Amino acid sequence: MIIIMIMLAVIGGAMLSIQAAINGQLGSKVGVFKSAFLTFSVGALITALLIVFFEPPHAVSLMDVPKWQLLGAMFGVPYIVIMVLAVQRIGAAVATVAVIFGQLTMSMLIDNFGWLGNPAIPFSLSRLGAVVCLGIALCFIYLSSKPSAAPQAAVNN
Repeated sequence: MIIIMIMLAVIGGAMLSIQAAINGQLGSKVGVFKSAFLTFSVGALITALLIVFFEPPHAVSLMDVPKWQLLGAMFGVPYIVIMVLAVQRIGAAVATVAVIFGQLTMSMLIDNFGWLGNPAIPFSLSRLGAVVCLGIALCFIYLSSKPSAAPQAAVNN
């Protein structure tokens, strides 16, 4: 079951990269906020249909949970807007790896301190190594995506 969840997470990450590339193109043509609005509108419609047809009943409603837990929905807006802007300027690969670097760093802090009601998972040297490796990967991907200087014309004697 763990392998299936990891594979689903990888597929979800692949979908986010596709979404970022498409939204970057769309945002350059119609505007960043219109692109973000379309993403959330279509997402809300599809999610509403999924709720109606597939969501099992729960004992607690959205209005019954602690109000701070509803704030999670607001974090999607800056993510979409930032990605639409970033992909246009630095490309899908650099933007995506930068997002993953931010996600990994923050999620390890959340794990380590047990923030936001999550169980504490202690920080370790192997986790530090993962962040460092991803930071190095980000540098390499960024440096390899910069356009190279035009080759100098050969001087004929």
